[in-house]
Amino acid sequence: MTTTSPSRRTTTGALLALAIGSFGIGMTEFVVMGLLPEISRELLPTVWAASQEDAIAQAGWLITLYALGVVIGAPTIAGSVARFPRHRVMVLLALALTVFNALTLILPTFELVAASRLLAGLPHGAYFGIGALVAAEVMGPGNRAKGVAFVLTGLTVANVVGVPLGTFLGQNLGWRWAFLLVVVIFALATAAIALTVPHRAGEPARTLRAELGVFRVGQVWFALGIGAVGFGGFFAVYTYVATLVTEAAGAPAWSVPLVLIILGVGMTVGNLVGGHLADRDLTRALFGLMGGLILSQLLLALTAGWIVSLVFFVFAVGFTSSAVSPTIQTRLMDVAGDNQSIAAALNHSALNMGNALGAALGGAVIAAGLGYTAPVWVGLVLALGGLGIAAVSFSLERRRASRPELARV
Repeated sequence: MTTTSPSRRTTTGALLALAIGSFGIGMTEFVVMGLLPEISRELLPTVWAASQEDAIAQAGWLITLYALGVVIGAPTIAGSVARFPRHRVMVLLALALTVFNALTLILPTFELVAASRLLAGLPHGAYFGIGALVAAEVMGPGNRAKGVAFVLTGLTVANVVGVPLGTFLGQNLGWRWAFLLVVVIFALATAAIALTVPHRAGEPARTLRAELGVFRVGQVWFALGIGAVGFGGFFAVYTYVATLVTEAAGAPAWSVPLVLIILGVGMTVGNLVGGHLADRDLTRALFGLMGGLILSQLLLALTAGWIVSLVFFVFAVGFTSSAVSPTIQTRLMDVAGDNQSIAAALNHSALNMGNALGAALGGAVIAAGLGYTAPVWVGLVLALGGLGIAAVSFSLERRRASRPELARV
């Protein structure tokens, strides 16, 4: 008797290869945040000499341009390559990440480095989206969310290990050393994907025009809204953890990296747990975890003045928010119909929009003089918004199931 299902060894190898790439993405996306002074000092020497604050603020565009690349690249690349074999697509995406980050490593001026950051963001969403489909495929029915979560684990582990290591290298040897490590990781991921991800025939009918039909599916918009608004609540907290620690709790600056590591551990564990829960009952997992995120943020806002409670509830926020991620990704795959590639990638456009929304609103309330715990309250409101969108989405789905004559939503 023969079977077409991948062996356990093939499955493990493919998931590990994809996770290595997501580890690299986590590094390249977040390590810049800790190296803005070093980058601005080298690439903007005139501005740095006049005002360090202005130089760092200008260097912050490197973060914005990367996020913009993700938003642009996720739907366009994923939709354009949907007809090709996913094995080949993943190799090319990993290779693109290697090359574009190599440009960041070697280019000499701020303007060229900024352009390279935009380019490096383009394959991000497609890598995660199509990688999620590959992971779900090799894991098989009943284990899809676990496969998605395993791939995303590389991103969360990067926050625990990769970003601190890259920041250390960048601060002590020069910021380009951090990107040298990123390039090595992506090169390793490219080779590993080429060797381990199973070959599968493409679908010639899945053109970009056909994939864009996903935007006519109302439930896809709801799922994206849960990610953009609800996950924005996490980024409102994550972006301002440093000021929470030093200003709200009055802890020393050296404790900030430790708190960030604890947050990263919470994200890593939560991601794996979320995958298991989503495979058992996606609806219950999504609502339960969103409720847990809201409760964690409420308790963090109320107790942020004490460092012990702050650390505990920062871990809880990381755990619950990251556990939500595979449920949203799997939900998108469920409601997208035949438009799997572009829908799975769009999740990462939505999450980056949430990143921008949470960071902007969190900064606005601090600037308004509402205090350093105000971003946590903003995060709570955004998480409530995400929960509300989820409630509307599932309510409409139930109505449609009971009344087939209703229009598709």
